[in-house]
Amino acid sequence: MDLTLTEEQARELSSLIDGALGELSHEIADTDNAHFRVSLVERRQRLSEVGDALRRGLQAAP
Repeated sequence: MDLTLTEEQARELSSLIDGALGELSHEIADTDNAHFRVSLVERRQRLSEVGDALRRGLQAAP
């Protein structure tokens, strides 16, 4: 899937993802349910990958 964003949009989305990653880390640490924790860890990994792709795109932008 391809998604075209302006640089401003990509920076905003990157910032939102960074915030969500921080919140997920706290939620992972606070949950007692092992199955829920696994799903949160998997979600954090997917969001981290999206954030990494955004940062690579921003670094490559002129």
